[in-house]
Amino acid sequence: MLLDPDGRPTAAGALPPVEDLVRGYAGMVVARRFNEQASALVRQGRLAVYPSSSGQEACQVAAAHVLADGDWIFPTYRDTAAVVARGVDPVETLVLLKGDWHSGYDPYDRHVAPLTTPLATQLPHAAGVAHAARLRGEPTVVLALCGDGATSEGDFHEALNFAAVFRAPVVFLVQNNRYAISVPLSRQTAAPSLAHKGVGYGVPGEQVDGNDLAALLTVLSGAVARARAGEGPQLVEAHTYRMQAHTNADDATRYRSDEEVAAWVARDPLVRLEAYLRAEGALDDARAATIAADAEDVARRTRDGINEDVEPDPEDLFRHVYSRPTPQLVEQLAMVRDELARDALAAAPTRQEAGR
Repeated sequence: MLLDPDGRPTAAGALPPVEDLVRGYAGMVVARRFNEQASALVRQGRLAVYPSSSGQEACQVAAAHVLADGDWIFPTYRDTAAVVARGVDPVETLVLLKGDWHSGYDPYDRHVAPLTTPLATQLPHAAGVAHAARLRGEPTVVLALCGDGATSEGDFHEALNFAAVFRAPVVFLVQNNRYAISVPLSRQTAAPSLAHKGVGYGVPGEQVDGNDLAALLTVLSGAVARARAGEGPQLVEAHTYRMQAHTNADDATRYRSDEEVAAWVARDPLVRLEAYLRAEGALDDARAATIAADAEDVARRTRDGINEDVEPDPEDLFRHVYSRPTPQLVEQLAMVRDELARDALAAAPTRQEAGR
């Protein structure tokens, strides 16, 4: 911890440059407003579901900010704020949750893998991309995000083992928000910490306060640098908390108390960093208002984009399956085209009707 919950510097080490912290604060303000807007879109029926990362914004923003342009990030379903912080269009980030086609964005544009709903399945993919980059002699580092629940999945252990054996340059960031939906951490593992899980695979583990952006930037930057220098995979456990329910379909009051939530709200990562920046004179009301206005603009663009109805193209069902369509796909596409043509012909007015 570099900043205590009240935003006061601790004696744990030097803080990152203040402009990096201001940039991170701005990213967290955008992330918080983005979470609020997406949750509102669910209530309005424009999104089917939304897993909010409110309370985890420091982890989300730090993960995006410590990477170079050529690096990759592999997110989970709860990491939409990290995807936006990485530069992906907010609307494209959410269309998967709207029910639009594909993942909504081009993964190669910003080196952001598709949002992953099944727990931990993205972790072996991340290890594979990192291994491939190492074989090609590229300086690429992959940062793979997951939650505490994912560490109970086989994919997590397979990814760590593979990455360690082949010294793949991948950083595994576990956002330990204390619950796998409703299952508390105490029912998930008997290990002293999730960071300890790397020991059995020869992967160094480190813990960090996940609500302290300054500490996250320092720890994750170090992990990325070590991975890039050829020291193999790194495991970072960030202790944080999701302030909202698991999704809009979840009743969090059934498994956690109001007192527990209130205790973590008091450790809000935005409030902590804002207190420090104001005390340092790096943030005043005018700059804060500009940052808030930028966040509101992101919310507006997100709202307008998601509310726009898109007419689907049935041929997209066949266009993006294989780079070279199989004979079966060609045949099926022809059948669909024929059926659509028949429907269009049936719906067209006859000459007699058109003349009336």
